Amino acid sequence: MIESFTVQHCEHVSQRSFEDVVARFEAEIGDLADPGIIPREIATAASPADFELRIKAYEGRSGFMRFLTNDHGAWMARVGVDAKIRSYIIGNPLVARTMITHDPGVGLNVPIRVVIFQTASGEVRLAYDLPSSLMSRLHNDQVSAAALKLDAKLRSLAELATGAPA
Repeated sequence: MIESFTVQHCEHVSQRSFEDVVARFEAEIGDLADPGIIPREIATAASPADFELRIKAYEGRSGFMRFLTNDHGAWMARVGVDAKIRSYIIGNPLVARTMITHDPGVGLNVPIRVVIFQTASGEVRLAYDLPSSLMSRLHNDQVSAAALKLDAKLRSLAELATGAPA
């Protein structure tokens, strides 16, 4: 099965430096980059409520956590290209639960991907695909409602990091 649908892409163009946007973004998100954290918390949680408390301890002020950072600029420098670009996989299992509970297909698009980059002209941008648009192909009202809340949460984080609306 192959299906086409429309995705809304958002970019926040910042007047701040690449380093400043990255620092502000990273300051607002918690860190789950150690792949052993989630399995350890699952194994040691005594109940669903205990698991929730344990996961909340990893949330940043934004309510998001970082699962992965790819510093594309670092490896591009090794091949002779000067670039400033970092991509992130961020999310929150407790937020994902509000959607995955209604449709496991949500798992394709959570956690979320975000990229911060500097263009050739020097513009610094923070970009992502709007979660509600990614979830729209599922045609599930409960998923859509939860995804709209996720959109707002992500937009708020992006605006805080960049100082700019989409």
